[in-house]
Amino acid sequence: MSQIQVLEEPPAATFVPALPARRGRVPVPGWLLLLLSNPKSRGGLVVLTFMILVALFAPLIATHDPNAFSLFDAKQAPSWHHPFGTTDQGSDIFSQVVLGTRTSLMLGAAAAALAMSLATVLGILAAYAGGWVDEGINFLANVFLVIPTIPLLVVISSYLQDRGIVGMILVLGLTLWAFEARILRGQALSLRNRDFVLAAKVAGESTWRIVFGELVPNMISRIAAGFVLVFYVALLTDAGLEFLGLGDMGATSWGVTLYWAQVNSTVLQGEWWPFFFPGAALALTVAALVFILAGIDEVSNPRLRVERRRRRFFRSLLVGGRP
Repeated sequence: MSQIQVLEEPPAATFVPALPARRGRVPVPGWLLLLLSNPKSRGGLVVLTFMILVALFAPLIATHDPNAFSLFDAKQAPSWHHPFGTTDQGSDIFSQVVLGTRTSLMLGAAAAALAMSLATVLGILAAYAGGWVDEGINFLANVFLVIPTIPLLVVISSYLQDRGIVGMILVLGLTLWAFEARILRGQALSLRNRDFVLAAKVAGESTWRIVFGELVPNMISRIAAGFVLVFYVALLTDAGLEFLGLGDMGATSWGVTLYWAQVNSTVLQGEWWPFFFPGAALALTVAALVFILAGIDEVSNPRLRVERRRRRFFRSLLVGGRP
């Protein structure tokens, strides 16, 4: 009976520790091996790693000044000299996309880190403390969940005096935490009466020690999944705000490139490249994060791994081969 209960209620985190490395080799974390063994997360990690490398070496890869104007090079289609074409003002779109990768990824990752830090602390603390602390945090989360996020961000951004990257990180991070806080609160409620938490209470451990030393390590897979989720939501939201002209228009990012493309009505003039390349970079990055999120779900949930093996088995039967 106890074995059946273990199968029905898998632990919150199933990432294994790092495997022992042979002498002279760098140890590979167990969670990374699990993600690389999953085809979805493996493909997403490859694409995301490529985008990160582009962001790191952006000044070396960019061939032109992204904000330089040249009437002689205006409205040029993709060519060897300008791989992604030029804008109506003659700016090189390839350089804008490459350098915009650094800005967009930095903003999305920082906003996700801020949002998940708030969600982790508030969600787990609410579940463990209970009482008026739980009610207060739950009420605050409900307020942010009831108010539509996009209109709220539009209103806040329109009143901001400083729309730089720091301001946008704060706006996104402080508005995208509530959903994940509710999820983490629910998971923490199922863990707070486990034996290891009760043993820590009996030992006289402090609340913060129990939260960060006992509960958080057992919820790390959900926290990682929440970070990836908020990451791509922040990327899309930031690009949408910049597309509406509510971001830092002096920065070089994918959303700003899309904004100037729609301001100049490039599609109506038959110029598809100012929209296509920054949009493709954004879509490719978001798709990579979605695949990583799907891989994390399958790795951390044994039921999904079993279901995937069943589908593979029945597919082999339909094809006529051996299971």
